[in-house]
Amino acid sequence: MSFEKIGISSNIFSALKTAGFVSPTPVQEATIPQALSGKDLIVSAQTGSGKTAAFMLPILQILSQKPKSNNINPQVLVLTPTRELALQITKATASYGINMPWLRIATIVGGMPYREQIKALSKRVDILVATPGRLIDQMRSNKVSLAGIQILVLDEADRMLDMGFIEDIETIVKNTPRDRQTMLFSATIDESIDRLAKKMMNSPQHISLTSSKQKHDNITQKLFYADNNEHKVKLLNHVLNEASLDQAIIFTSTKKGADKLAECLSDSGFSVAALHGDMNQRQRTRTISQLQKKQIRVLVATDIAARGIDINGISHAVNFDLPMQAEDYVHRIGRTGRAGRNGSALSLVTNEERHKIRRIEKYIGQTILAETIEGLEPKISKVSNDSPNKKNKYRVNPNRNELSSKNNTSRKFSFANKTKERIDGKKISSERIDGKKIYSDRTPSKTNNNQSRKQNTSKRSSFKENVRDTKFNESRRA
Repeated sequence: MSFEKIGISSNIFSALKTAGFVSPTPVQEATIPQALSGKDLIVSAQTGSGKTAAFMLPILQILSQKPKSNNINPQVLVLTPTRELALQITKATASYGINMPWLRIATIVGGMPYREQIKALSKRVDILVATPGRLIDQMRSNKVSLAGIQILVLDEADRMLDMGFIEDIETIVKNTPRDRQTMLFSATIDESIDRLAKKMMNSPQHISLTSSKQKHDNITQKLFYADNNEHKVKLLNHVLNEASLDQAIIFTSTKKGADKLAECLSDSGFSVAALHGDMNQRQRTRTISQLQKKQIRVLVATDIAARGIDINGISHAVNFDLPMQAEDYVHRIGRTGRAGRNGSALSLVTNEERHKIRRIEKYIGQTILAETIEGLEPKISKVSNDSPNKKNKYRVNPNRNELSSKNNTSRKFSFANKTKERIDGKKISSERIDGKKIYSDRTPSKTNNNQSRKQNTSKRSSFKENVRDTKFNESRRA
């Protein structure tokens, strides 16, 4: 089926052909006709499925058929969880509407100067793309009115709720007309999404093409067991040197961890950059631009910072730290294998993280195959790829010079090593033999010990007398 058959005009379709679109994706084919009919929609679709075009193409089609208004207030509002996603949507919309020179798009997100955003809002705006927090700020400053909103889109609604934007979203929705059209896009539809939909939508049509639990058949998923973070870095260096790797996103659980790992990889000779929430908008924009232009090969990012990154050249997604939520694993690996391309998702897992892998496998309904790299085998490795509902079994790997509990005991108690210790200010030569510490010079004599005990007793007596005197003086003052 072609875009024209589902209601997109030739004017917009020609722009799509220029942008490389040939035919609609399943989510676009299912969503666009319903959106053009004015219905409220709840759409569940995975990242990389073309959902931005699924809501933006019908919006452009509707706007192109309406008489031009001189009202400066926006007609369309698109809410997103992150700056990066908002900027991606703005860029995509500009390319779809390249043959609509009258179209004006404004982006209101955190990390960008207020003055520039206020200037943009002072002119006519057709489509406003915003993050909830910064939009609330502009509303409180009376810099923007939502009274003219005809279409409201919540993109990645599940992520916005996870980030605690529920109150901001409800405030924003209350300031829009009740007769607006609302479209909600989410990777997952749970109770929180249902509650939000009931508050803000009128008899919504449900479109569910996939689930966040989808297996990602075009993405090869593997895991490598590691002893510790140092071992993870060695495995990562090996992976990043693979000839099949084009560009990679590496996920860490903290901002500090992202900076440290990026510095470590840079020292190893990789073209790498970090991306996280502590960076200002200029730094973030420059980093993503470098990634798009392939000026950097490796991006180390946190979950939230990586949301909205849509770059076809990402061949590998690597979990240096496993996510706390199994759902976030699906979002992470969705950064690769974009637009139907093949991708690789690799997870580096310590023994302490194996419960997270079991949780992820149970969530996605499949087993993630464990592999080893010759010369980098872990001390403890998995015996077999167990089913998601079975506990993982581990064995000692004979290929490594591991220490069993017996070896540890032997090492701890059977060797003799001479050390220097200080006892009462004197250096005493000692050695350990079968767990016992033998001194060449014996401990201080009983005479010295008795003297120290007498000194301590004298100090305690003096302290008690001082306390009694203090209490007596206080009682007299009272």
